Amino acid sequence: MKFSEMPYKRVDMDEVEKKYRDIIDRTKKASSGDEQFEIHKEYYKFSGDVETNITLASIRHGIDTTDEFYEKENDYCDEILPVIQKYENEYAKVLYESPYRDVLEKKIGKVTFKNIEIALKAFDEKIIPLMQEENALISKYTKLIATAKIPFDGETYNLSLMTKFTTSSDRETRKRAWKAMSDYFLSVTDEIDEIYDQMVKNRTRQAKMLGYDNYIELAYYRMNRNCYDQAMVENFRRQIKESFVPFASRLHERRRERIGVDSLKFYDNGVYFKNGNPAPTGTPEEILQAGQKMYHELSKETGEFFDFMMENELFDVFGRKTKQQGGYMTYLPNYKSPFIFANFNGTSGDVDVITHECGHAFQGYLLRNEEIREYADITMETAEIHSMSMEYFTYGWMDLFFGDRKDDYLKMHFEDAAIFVPYGCMVDEFQHRVYARPEMTPAERKAVWAELEKEYRPHMDYDNDPFYANGGFWQRQSHIFQCPFYYIDYVLASICAMQFKVMMDEDFKKAWENYLKLCNLSARDFFVNVIRESGLNSPFEDGCIRELVEKLEKKTC
Repeated sequence: MKFSEMPYKRVDMDEVEKKYRDIIDRTKKASSGDEQFEIHKEYYKFSGDVETNITLASIRHGIDTTDEFYEKENDYCDEILPVIQKYENEYAKVLYESPYRDVLEKKIGKVTFKNIEIALKAFDEKIIPLMQEENALISKYTKLIATAKIPFDGETYNLSLMTKFTTSSDRETRKRAWKAMSDYFLSVTDEIDEIYDQMVKNRTRQAKMLGYDNYIELAYYRMNRNCYDQAMVENFRRQIKESFVPFASRLHERRRERIGVDSLKFYDNGVYFKNGNPAPTGTPEEILQAGQKMYHELSKETGEFFDFMMENELFDVFGRKTKQQGGYMTYLPNYKSPFIFANFNGTSGDVDVITHECGHAFQGYLLRNEEIREYADITMETAEIHSMSMEYFTYGWMDLFFGDRKDDYLKMHFEDAAIFVPYGCMVDEFQHRVYARPEMTPAERKAVWAELEKEYRPHMDYDNDPFYANGGFWQRQSHIFQCPFYYIDYVLASICAMQFKVMMDEDFKKAWENYLKLCNLSARDFFVNVIRESGLNSPFEDGCIRELVEKLEKKTC
């Protein structure tokens, strides 16, 4: 069904409670595992209805944040989601404690029951009011950023549309653009500090009410970390500091020489060529058409996938002033449809949407007919491998988007991916330190960020900018507010995707077969097992990062 034709119906919480109670009661009374599984299939249909309508409200609110109807529906969903989670946990606990669990494990997998165990540790009915307050704070931050109005050269732009100026080939233009952005954030930094301060205190209260020392352990459960812990992540970050930060610094130095400046300033961040970054040669519509051609040539499966997305209006990617910032892929269960949301802005990021978000969506499309929906319930570090690897698998078609600047794009893309790795770890360590000391003042949090910049991004010179030089950059990173502790998933996935890049440079067919295996394995097994089955090394293993850097440097030197 076309997205514009998908009907929206507000979730009726009286009906939701009645249906959950019915499913829970019948599951408890079931006389066999097979009977429980038949009831569980009814649960798939019911929960799919709820999820579809909540997702439709969220998408349509993001499409136009000034639409009063969907703003109210989005606020309503913020309120009911914690209550729905309460019912979800009640039902999950019945499955977890089932006398027929051995039968259910064979039906829906052992990973499912580990995830239930984690979910039960992450929720209690008594924290629902705090969760509702947390959702409201997230929406407050999101709206503040989405409605940013930045005056520049006689026009007014939002944050996304400023990108073409902050990456301009003219250094003076990008310097002024970064200054305009800095001025905006300086005007709202106190408000953002207040929102975040409330978030940190709120999340800490939730954790303490559940019996944890701080929010970190609760956050790991909420991120469904079912096969690795904080110590493993710390060891991973240590390896990044030792092996990857020096590699990234060498890439920054090559970039400095290439763009012809004496020293890199913060307004040179994201600029890779003296004549400007390569930009797509076509219109937004032509970019989508080129994407369709590319995916038809990549494989039969990707061609069918992209046709499905286009025919059913499952892309909303054109930038608009009242549109929510950022980009994502989500899924509409009732229509077995992935959906891609983004903000094209005339930069290479537009093409990244057609590769990155389509990597997510393609994997969702491959699993669309899977009866066991838990197999599609992948953890986020796995999900990001699908998207980041697709960026590399599509390298051979970049001439469709960049013409004779294809090689420039490939160089820029790889360097950008590589220098992201230290930044992503910095975001993660920042959050660990913030939530370990929730009593920190806003000024102390900014000082922590400034300190971490020196460890992870030693090249960064903020040239005494009043916002950025004082540790404010993190306020632009929406994940810190919306999805705490998510960012390390991108880094873990990036290391895995770079392993795929090394593999495809040696044998593209083998790499693609392993990628399809990864996509289809989905959540049938744990992350650390799935990547090994797909021919990759675990990022947590000592030596993995050093070995990868050695292979990558041979390609970039």
